[in-house]
Parts: sequence; C-alpha cells; structure tokens
Amino acid sequence: MTLALACLAAFVAAVIQRITGLGFVLVLLGPIVLFYGPLEGITIGVLLALVASLSAVPLVWREVEWTRAWWLIWPGLVAAPFAALLVRVLHEAAQLLLIAAMAYFALVAGWIPALSAALRGRSGAVVAGSAAGFMHVASGLSGPPLAAYAVGDRWEQRRFAASVQVIFLVFSTVSVVLRGLPASPVADVWLLIAATAAGILIGTLLTRFVPPRIARIAMLSIAWAGATVVLVRGILALLS
Repeated sequence: MTLALACLAAFVAAVIQRITGLGFVLVLLGPIVLFYGPLEGITIGVLLALVASLSAVPLVWREVEWTRAWWLIWPGLVAAPFAALLVRVLHEAAQLLLIAAMAYFALVAGWIPALSAALRGRSGAVVAGSAAGFMHVASGLSGPPLAAYAVGDRWEQRRFAASVQVIFLVFSTVSVVLRGLPASPVADVWLLIAATAAGILIGTLLTRFVPPRIARIAMLSIAWAGATVVLVRGILALLS
C-alpha cells in the first residue's frame, strides 16, 4: 500500500511538473518523507526529480537560454557540497524541520516582492543559483530562488520554464551523486521511476486541456498539506 501511494504521489507530481514547469518535489515532499523518512525520502525525491527533468528536457530543448542557465548552475554546483555535509550531520528531527522550513519558504517566496527585486543581473544569478543548488541537495526544493530571479530579471516565462528544466537536471544529477542512491529495494525504486515518467507523458497530453492556473492551485494545495505534515512529524520527533 505504501509503495502504491508513493507511486501515485510521484505520478501526480510529474503531471503537475509538466503542466506548470515547477513543483515536482514540492508536491512529492509530504508523501515521500512521510513514507520513507527525511533522509531516504529526499534521496528518492531527488532521483525522481532527475527522471522528471530527463523526461522534460527533450520537449523544451529549443527554448533553453544556455548562458542564463549557466550563470545559475555554476554557483549552485559550488554550494551543493555544503548542503550534502549538513544533511549528513543533522539528526532526523532537525532534517524534518529543515525540510519543512524550506518547503514553507518555497510556498511564500513568491509573495515577497523584495526578494525578486534583489535578484537581478549576474550578481542576482549567483545568489539565486547558490541558494537553489544548496536547497536542491538538502530538500529537492530549488525552484523558489530560481523563480524569484526570473521575476526580478524579467525572464520571459516560456524561456525560463524551458531553461529551468536543464537547471533541475544538473542539480538533480549532482544531488544523486552527493547523496547516493536510495537504500529502498531496487524494484520499488524502478516502479517509482516508471510512475514519474508516466506522469510526464500524461502531463504532456494534458497541457492541451488543463490550464496552468488549475494545476498551480492543485500544486499549492498539496504542497501546503505536505509541508505541514513534515513540520508536525519534525516537532513530534523533536519531542520524543
């Protein structure tokens, strides 16, 4: 039952990712951490994020702005090892609280105009890229700094949505290298990968029929619930 629910969560997250361009781990976060714990859950999450990006990049390849993407990627590569070190030294309760904090930041970052205003030009790309790389390894949640930079630097939405898939692909690859592969049974992991790939495929078909606004509402509803579940679990682990 746990595996079936995890596969369903991965499928839904991938569908939303394909329609909106963002939100895969944000949607997957609550269920995957609840089912597998913070360390294994996020390790599975970043692996599935890699699969989602690999599936999405060929569909948006021609729209990618490579120079802009690179200025976000390299600072993230510099910051990533520090996140991997932090994850290894934190206890489970601290990991859960860190993940919950990053999830809530991801949900409210778009409501902070000063954040986007500060992230402009090359200096803004370095800051946003560093934060995104760190957050991706620690929690899989690299979208908010990237989205804030896109708004602040007036990056055209279609080009950003394509370019961010390449950034997610690189950060997910680095995260898998730094965190290692999941300890769960190989057959279970492959089923989760298949569910993710299927979600990207179905999401591609649904882009013609489902408005991005509806997908974003679903994403936010699931994400708020998931972040709250992780926070409560973290508090209980801290008190136990």
